[in-house]
Amino acid sequence: MDSHIRTLDQIATAIAIFDRGKTLVFANAAYRQLWDLEQGFLEQKPSDSEILERLRAARRLPEQADFRSWKNGLLSLYHSLDPAPQVWHLPDGRTIRVGFDPNPQGGLTYLFDDVTERFTLESQYNSLARVQTETLDALQEGVAVFGADGRLKLYNPSFGRMWRLPLNQLSEKPHMDLIAQGCRGLVPDDAAWNDLRSIVTGLHAARMGFERRLPRTDGSIVDCAAAPLPDGGTLLTFIDVTDGVNVERALTERNEALMAAERLRDDFVHHVSYELRSPLTNIIGFIQLLGDSSVGPLNEKQREYTSYVLKSSAALLAIINDILDLATIDRDAMELRTEDVDIAKTIREAAEGVQDRLAESQVELSLVMPKDIGVFQADSKRIRQILFNLLSNAIGFSEPGQTVTLAAFRRSDDVVFKVSDNGRGIPPEILDKVFNRFESHTLNSRHRGVGLGLSIVRAFVEAHGGQVLIDSAPGEGTVVTCIFPTRGVRELGCPTSGDKAEGQA
Repeated sequence: MDSHIRTLDQIATAIAIFDRGKTLVFANAAYRQLWDLEQGFLEQKPSDSEILERLRAARRLPEQADFRSWKNGLLSLYHSLDPAPQVWHLPDGRTIRVGFDPNPQGGLTYLFDDVTERFTLESQYNSLARVQTETLDALQEGVAVFGADGRLKLYNPSFGRMWRLPLNQLSEKPHMDLIAQGCRGLVPDDAAWNDLRSIVTGLHAARMGFERRLPRTDGSIVDCAAAPLPDGGTLLTFIDVTDGVNVERALTERNEALMAAERLRDDFVHHVSYELRSPLTNIIGFIQLLGDSSVGPLNEKQREYTSYVLKSSAALLAIINDILDLATIDRDAMELRTEDVDIAKTIREAAEGVQDRLAESQVELSLVMPKDIGVFQADSKRIRQILFNLLSNAIGFSEPGQTVTLAAFRRSDDVVFKVSDNGRGIPPEILDKVFNRFESHTLNSRHRGVGLGLSIVRAFVEAHGGQVLIDSAPGEGTVVTCIFPTRGVRELGCPTSGDKAEGQA
């Protein structure tokens, strides 16, 4: 008996033995620890009923609406031949499995096992399994999991609907070969199914993923992906990408059509501009001949009319030249002829080109530059065109009596040109659009143009590797700053040295 007692004290199962009089005759150490009972109390050989009352008072037994009936039912097990085990859920959160072993000579042996951890893990596992099942069932993608033996272990309804497979067939956990055979009607590509079968059932030293796009006979397109699982199984996912592929195809076709239309437009503009410039140049030449007294005198009215025709023709020729320049830029065919540009001379030439506009608009022009400003490497023709467009734009938005200023100075490794006016200014919502082609916001001003001047300016400045900055506020005028590198043309996109131009916001 002493040997048995020492053995029973070593096991984790709590054991309590009661005789035929329902009196405790033995309780091991695990029983005392489980119910937190004093050794002295147990040595008094209490009855089963006394122990139950003591445990109830300490709130260590399951809560019962009728404790007396529950206790009587428990004590009745002394006369049962084969009582079934019970599970007790205690108020402190523990779960106890209770076994009963009637003694042949009378009495009852209780066996208590604390299964709280097992029940908790089982509950968590069941909850996780339900969440995973609900998640898979809600997915629009088809999901199938195959075991290491190649048989279907798990699938969602979308998988059966996508491949038109009967649910009763899937519930039988068929082999991958039967699944492939049922899917070949929609995807007759044997090579694809052979690869999938090899991924699912093959023995690979290094298991790899798998991705493939499967065009189906019904016109839809499915993306298939396979991923190895840690238990040796394989996860297959099937996603219907028909809409995305159709949109991608439509966007690609639309982009190609737009590019073709853009090339056609550029070719049309380029050829038409050339065809317009030739006769226009002839018109200007003949008008100039008419103004020459060598071909015969003109009366005052005729000279006035020829002057209007000459000015309009010159304006039209400037627009055509701008369009040709933009078409050349779009074709990436513009070449800069860099040379030593005399800055002071170029500024004076640009100023001479706008003298008629200054006189017509009654606007003053102020030139500000150091005497020793010198030269820099650039295309002199394009620099004059830049300054001419900036001055024309500033004059057009100035009021009579105001002054337009053209300033030039050096800063670090840059040459800076700045054209400023005191006109009406540019609203903030329009400021970001002024360099766009055909953006001409001439409302309430005397300026008339097609919106190409500033586009030409930015294109030419950036072709030199420079930068254009604009600062303006309604009612305060506008400042346009062009920054050029002094040591030749930089690569496009290279930042210019120095800080932002003065006057920039």
